[in-house]
Amino acid sequence: MMLENQEPLDIVLTEYLVDSLGIRNESYKEKKGVWWIQTPTGNRILKKMSHSESILKHMLSAMRHLRGNGVNLPTVYLTKENEEYVNINGTCFILIEAIDGKNPNYTIPQELAAVVKGLANLHKASGGFSTDLDSKPAYCLGTWIKDYEEQLEDMNRFYQEELAKSAPDDIGKVVLREFPHFFERGRKAVDGLKGPEYAEWVERVRHEGCLCHQDFAAGNLLLQPSGNLCVIDTDDLTVDIPSRDIRKLFNKIMKKKGYWDTALTKKIMELYQSENPLTASQWTVVKLDLLFPHLFIGAMSKYYYKKDKDWGYDKYFRSINEMSRFEKTYDTVFDQFDSMISQCLNEGTD
Repeated sequence: MMLENQEPLDIVLTEYLVDSLGIRNESYKEKKGVWWIQTPTGNRILKKMSHSESILKHMLSAMRHLRGNGVNLPTVYLTKENEEYVNINGTCFILIEAIDGKNPNYTIPQELAAVVKGLANLHKASGGFSTDLDSKPAYCLGTWIKDYEEQLEDMNRFYQEELAKSAPDDIGKVVLREFPHFFERGRKAVDGLKGPEYAEWVERVRHEGCLCHQDFAAGNLLLQPSGNLCVIDTDDLTVDIPSRDIRKLFNKIMKKKGYWDTALTKKIMELYQSENPLTASQWTVVKLDLLFPHLFIGAMSKYYYKKDKDWGYDKYFRSINEMSRFEKTYDTVFDQFDSMISQCLNEGTD
């Protein structure tokens, strides 16, 4: 296993026109790491990338496109050879600008507005994107139905195993009680996505292009002293319809609140609509994607596959219970979503 102190950081930094006064590790795993580099002109950030070189080229190409269309991203510093990254024995490193700012707070209206409008503008700016020929784009476009069906069937297998037990444990009892509801909800979402709305949006993006961030949330954003919003982590940019990001941001915001708030849902829709208007058909896809129980299925998957090695049984138990309770609060919002879509579109034409 590669250790942090065995990384060739000095060799990497010699490829740049930079005088290093000190190096401080921010985070480290075997396949990726982040270091703060102190220089006479301020801090910079060195990142060890887990991507293959071809996927990294896609990410850098996407960043150039977004930056060229007005999205505020950290500068990627070029090497002495005018390259965007350094490759050491197949491992790639990039050096980027360190941004001064604070993570936005969803409970402060103007900061929430900056986040939602920032996402809308990222999607709008990504139109027309086509990746470099020698890169390998991350691609989720058109894969949802198959992926969601597989997730449901995978978790149904564990549900059936719980049914077969004569004395299920506490987590098993929760799964037996809650899974049938979420399985039915997931099937309803998938059946809805098999309608024309999802297919039409996929085809539109296939021809016009679109990038999704995949984790456009407060932790990956900085509000600068100037008031500008900077997107600081673009490692997972993928080609997909905007709904992927919208659904994830909705879930992040509502989880922080603790439940789905109808008025806040409408406000977020209005904020997004003001910068990157969606059609009624496209908002229907968002509604259906939110209906799919991503969070409950994710909590089940984490437990049965033991994805968090440092979690104990009690933490898995709390997670499954919390995601079940939270997901159910969307049901009322789902019933009102069509009305909110209509209101947003009508207000946009006033």
